Amino acid sequence: MKTLKIRWYKYASPATFYELAGRMVPWFAWAALLLGVAGVWVGFFVAPSDATQGEGYRIIFLHVPASWMSMFLYVVMAGWAAVGLAFNARLSGMMSAALVPTGAMFTALALVTGSLWGKPMWGTWWVWDARLTSELILLFLYLGQIALRAAIDDPRRADKACGVLAVVGVVNIPVIYFSVQWWNTLHQGASISFTHAPSMAITMLVGILLMTLAAWMYSISTTLARLRVIILEREHDTAWLGNLMEHSS
Repeated sequence: MKTLKIRWYKYASPATFYELAGRMVPWFAWAALLLGVAGVWVGFFVAPSDATQGEGYRIIFLHVPASWMSMFLYVVMAGWAAVGLAFNARLSGMMSAALVPTGAMFTALALVTGSLWGKPMWGTWWVWDARLTSELILLFLYLGQIALRAAIDDPRRADKACGVLAVVGVVNIPVIYFSVQWWNTLHQGASISFTHAPSMAITMLVGILLMTLAAWMYSISTTLARLRVIILEREHDTAWLGNLMEHSS
């Protein structure tokens, strides 16, 4: 009896993954657009006003997904970086590099929308709260990745240096997540918990989940598109890319 063997390792090749990523980008991009439109409609036009925060609470439909994605993408980036350091895999370093700009964007969006929410609720744009401060540190970690990579000419050396920074910096993620439990902070607790029933209206929950899925799909599509550019930059003198350019011309 023959056994079906899936050669997952073949997708570790930049040449193979380049074509796979090209096929996936449009699907995830369209999914991001459709989910985003649905999320905005539910969050800003269907969900009811909050009893205490009024209409101002609707910023959470941007803030919460952005905050989640800022942490999630850093963990994914650090995971790819760790694989690259452990196995010296070229594609892992490229994937880690491709994730950084999107993660930095979501972190900046989380901080900006948090300030917009904090001004009417706290009476100030910024406080040195544990959650806000650790999220700001996360933004510096992302920017540090970009600066360190730009300072090193050799891409492979840059991958290793940024990989070490990513793995070390991942300790900040649990600090962000548990900060509202470990310290007395102004920031409210988790909006959604896996151990308790949601305290918000179901339409609010649906709006947040739709926007989160949209942010997830957007992250995948932009990361894969950016990865293809990185592969083209690094593999420009390889035979497979030359053959690909000949066939596409």
